[in-house]
Amino acid sequence: MALSDTKIRNTKPSGKPTKIYDTDGLFMIVTPVGGKWWRFKYRLDGKEKLISLGTYPEISLIDARQRRDDARKLVANGVDPSTFKKEQKAAKVELTENSFEFVAREWFAKFTREWSKVHTATVKERLERDVFPYIGNRNISDIKAPELLLVLRRIESRGALDTAHRTRNHCGQVFRYAIATGKADRDPSGDLLGALPPVKYGNRAAITDPKELAQLLRAVDNFKGSFVVKCAMQMLPILFCRPGELRHMEWKEIDFETNQWKIPAEKMKMENAFTVPLPSQALKLLNELSPLTSHSIYVFPCQRSPLRCMSDNAINAGLRRMGFEKSEVTAHGFRATARTMLHEVLNFDPDAIEAQLAHAVPDRLGTAYNRTKHLAVRTSMMQVWADYLDGLKNGVHV
Repeated sequence: MALSDTKIRNTKPSGKPTKIYDTDGLFMIVTPVGGKWWRFKYRLDGKEKLISLGTYPEISLIDARQRRDDARKLVANGVDPSTFKKEQKAAKVELTENSFEFVAREWFAKFTREWSKVHTATVKERLERDVFPYIGNRNISDIKAPELLLVLRRIESRGALDTAHRTRNHCGQVFRYAIATGKADRDPSGDLLGALPPVKYGNRAAITDPKELAQLLRAVDNFKGSFVVKCAMQMLPILFCRPGELRHMEWKEIDFETNQWKIPAEKMKMENAFTVPLPSQALKLLNELSPLTSHSIYVFPCQRSPLRCMSDNAINAGLRRMGFEKSEVTAHGFRATARTMLHEVLNFDPDAIEAQLAHAVPDRLGTAYNRTKHLAVRTSMMQVWADYLDGLKNGVHV
C-alpha cells in the first residue's frame, strides 16, 4: 500500500529502526530518535542495492517519488544511480574548483602579500563588485572573449573607463594563473586589446576660482544623498588627500589627542607612513560620523557592507548627481585646487604644500619628505585652509 503524508506523520519512533514502504522500491526508515530517511532499493546486474534520497520533511513524499522515478530510469538504462550520484557530486566539486571566482581568489591569496593594502582592497573590490556576479561561477576554461567583454562594458557604461581597463588587466592575470596551474588553456583578455576606448589621461579637472569653489562647497553642504558620502565630499576639500586614501581611512588611524590622522606606509602611494593634521572642521565631521560608522573599521564604509570601504566611484558619482560635470571637477582635482590656492591666494610656502600633498619630491638637501616634514607649518596651514573654505561658503572671500 502506498504511503501518505498522514501515515508518515503518524509513524512514531520505536526502540529500533522502522521501515514503512511506498511503491516501486521506495521506502522510509524511521530511526529511534525520530529521523525519517528516504531509501530506494533496486537491482542491477543481479545485485540488490540501496541509495539514499534525502530526509523527510525536507524531501517531501512527492519529491521522493520523483527522485525514485529518476533513479529507475537510470537503472533501466544500465546506469547505477549510486555511481551516477557520486559522479555528479565530483563534477560539481571540480566545477567549483575550476570556476573563475575560485581561481581568482586562489590567485589573489597567493599574490596579495606583495601588494600594498590600498591596492589589495581595490583589486578585491573590483572583482567582487564587477566580475564575480557575472562570470564567477563559470568554468574558467569556458569563458570566451565576448563574455568577458560584456563584463567590461558594464563597467564602461557607468563612466568608469579606467576601471574597465584595469579590471581587464586583473582578469588577464587570473587567466594566466589558471593556465599555469592547468585549469585553462588560454587568456581571452588578450583578445580584447582595442575593444575598449582608450583612456585619455591628463590633468584632473579642478576648480581654482574662489567663486566657483564657493558654489561647489555650498552644493556639497546641501547634498541630499547618503550622509556618509556627503561627509566624504565635505572632508576631501579640507584634507585634499588622495581619494583612495580618504576612502580607506580607518578609525584606529585617528588620534584625537593630537588631532592627527596617521596613515600607515602600506596605504600610501609612496609607501611611507604619513601624518595629516586635522583642522577643527575635519574633527567635527568625524564626530558626526562616529555614531553612524564606528561599528566599522572604516570611517567611510560601503553602504552595503561595513566590512568594505566606500566604493571608488562614490564621491565622483555624488558630484555628478549635483550637476557638476567630469570636465568641471573630480575627486582627485581637489588636490590641484588646494595646491594652487594655498600658494597663489594664501601665500603658503610651496615646500609645505608639497609636503602636505605627500609628494615624493626631494627637498633642497636632496632628502625625500618624511611623514613629519614641515608638520608644525602644515598644522597651521591646514587650519587656515579649512577656515578659508568656510569663509568662501559664507561669502567672505568672494
